[in-house]
Amino acid sequence: MCRFTALAVVALLAACSREQPAPAPVTPPPPAAETQAAPPAAPAASGNETEAATRSQESGDAGSDRSASDVSLENMAGAGAGAGLPPGKWQPGVNYTVLVPAQPTSVAPGKVEVMEVFWLACPHCYALEPFLQGWLKNKPSYVEFVRVPVIWQPLHRAHAHLFYTLQALGRNDLIAKAFETIAQQHVLLASQEGDEDESLKLAQKFATDNGVSADDFTKAWNSFTVNADMRRAEDLTGRYHVESVPFIIVNGKYTTDVGRAGGEAKLIELIGDLSAAEKSH
Repeated sequence: MCRFTALAVVALLAACSREQPAPAPVTPPPPAAETQAAPPAAPAASGNETEAATRSQESGDAGSDRSASDVSLENMAGAGAGAGLPPGKWQPGVNYTVLVPAQPTSVAPGKVEVMEVFWLACPHCYALEPFLQGWLKNKPSYVEFVRVPVIWQPLHRAHAHLFYTLQALGRNDLIAKAFETIAQQHVLLASQEGDEDESLKLAQKFATDNGVSADDFTKAWNSFTVNADMRRAEDLTGRYHVESVPFIIVNGKYTTDVGRAGGEAKLIELIGDLSAAEKSH
């Protein structure tokens, strides 16, 4: 197993977003619970760059007034957009974005899809995880939760491949363990250089160490189902213009994240309110 260097840890913190930030004065990084994932996806970065990127993203929408473009989007989406939300609690263009046109979902009629776009090595996704798991235990039956791994660069692709392979094997317990292993033990479970064969070996070793046969894992890794899931994840990453993770899409109509909602707990509240509003339509 390849282990993180200190530099690699900082690079992973930065790789939760796509853009390259400008350097900034050295300051301590903010707590993960207060920020959304910080740019960029670069092979090497410094703590001050991560700090600057996080602040930059936070300042994008949170402190601004509703713009003419936000109002225009709501009008284009129709009167139903945002209807049913608690009055005065959330602001379109600030706490969430209305997608125009709304995108198709993969759930049955009468269900509301909540999609999280995430990355197994993203510390901000890991920080959100206990909040999501708590919500999943008590979510309304009409909500269908869908998880999609982001695909930007080879490392993200390797982790997406691991996620879908474990999912195909019915080992969701190992998906949670992979999250924990990367975050707590600093074991990457993939090639940092984008070597696909090496990524397969590392992912396979993780699986076999946890009771999956090497043959079963390799067959699932190379299966039509997993490859189709990978193509879909790449399509969704592009279709929703995902620039940072964790990224939430409610019913193909609204997007939001930790920073815009005001923290992990607030994001869970917003997901619940948006889902309820969609169900009431």
